[in-house]
Amino acid sequence: MEIEMNNMNSNANNTYDNAFSSVTPEELENWDKDSYRIIDVREDADYEKDSIPGSIHLPLDGILNGSAKLPAEIEAGRGSLKLVLVCRYGRLSEDAAIALSQRGYSAYNLEGGYGRYVYENARRAAEDEKRREDIEKSIRGRFKKDLYGRFCHAICEYDLVQPGDKIAVCISGGKDSMCMAKLFQEVKRHNKFPFELVFLVMDPGYNEYNRRVIESNAALLGIPITIFETQIFDSVYKIDQSPCYLCARMRRGYLYKEAQKLGCNKIALGHHYDDVIETILMGMLYSGQFQAMMPKLKSTNYQGLELIRPMYFIREDDIKRWRDMNGLHFIQCACKFTDTCTTCRANGDTGSKRLETKQLIAKLKETNPYIEANLFKSMENVPLSKILGWKDVKGKHSFLEVYDRENGPMIEGEEEFPDHGPKRMF
Repeated sequence: MEIEMNNMNSNANNTYDNAFSSVTPEELENWDKDSYRIIDVREDADYEKDSIPGSIHLPLDGILNGSAKLPAEIEAGRGSLKLVLVCRYGRLSEDAAIALSQRGYSAYNLEGGYGRYVYENARRAAEDEKRREDIEKSIRGRFKKDLYGRFCHAICEYDLVQPGDKIAVCISGGKDSMCMAKLFQEVKRHNKFPFELVFLVMDPGYNEYNRRVIESNAALLGIPITIFETQIFDSVYKIDQSPCYLCARMRRGYLYKEAQKLGCNKIALGHHYDDVIETILMGMLYSGQFQAMMPKLKSTNYQGLELIRPMYFIREDDIKRWRDMNGLHFIQCACKFTDTCTTCRANGDTGSKRLETKQLIAKLKETNPYIEANLFKSMENVPLSKILGWKDVKGKHSFLEVYDRENGPMIEGEEEFPDHGPKRMF
């Protein structure tokens, strides 16, 4: 399915089927802020990750069938208050703009959608040297404890960085990997021992906008990126089953290979605390296994290479606060599946088990504030005498193999659970 990201130079007076108008992000900057409202019709998960400040989130299907309830101020200003519709790349929002125009609203489609908005913001921001200084100061000041402190904690706790290391800091262009790159730069600035950094970006087939957003954000943040290209998106686009899993595996392999070419002995990925606890629960609920997302791993296919996760103790909400306080906008998932805007539909089934798990944890936390800490601590509190089986390099084992040993499973009646809850980690 061909991506049409070019030919977006129509101005706000152009119309489609005489039903609605279009406006570019650049033109929107010149509008009176009180003259319009932005309606974001992307999926809940995308809107929660990042959005245009002040935007209103409404379901696309609700706008199309008329069931979505618009705010009172919009109803009162029907015909005079401009409504700017936004989806990922400006395709499905056209339908929403047409539907609202036909009901008497002054509706506009944002050309290029949220993707173009992010790109234009990043492009302008890259020219602002003072902004870069303010962003770096925020890591040393307001976010020193929540970001930099926890970053250093993970490095020390799990011995992630040693003198002489050459680390490929892998940047996808999202908030997590960009934040990780800045934190590594801050560690390097203190220069307590010698190590090298390579900021590695793999282009798996991004469209033009996403590629430019990554480059512009890197320029703004002062990250000297090294980009190499692959065609992974083309390779997995026609795969029916588990394309995301295959894409992730292929991307990891290409990163290892490129890092090895560059003489690196480690690659750093931006998985954070929330990713870790979600992965534990996903494994149990969807794969029938208990295993941790480890803070470091030795590669079995690339001799001498190691994977590290220095964001291990950092909470996703703190990364979001850093991003939002500094007015930063990063790309989200940018594969061809999302390029086509199919996941913009609120009733579309994305099959995201991670999102389901994230929502489950949030729901459980409403009645137990220790849920997240308990999940994390469970990784290091596994009593081997209280499990039915385990796996190692020799294969699967049963508890019966050690049942009659002196230190075998507990006898009936022994206390299985502590009489107190775990300490809150953060």
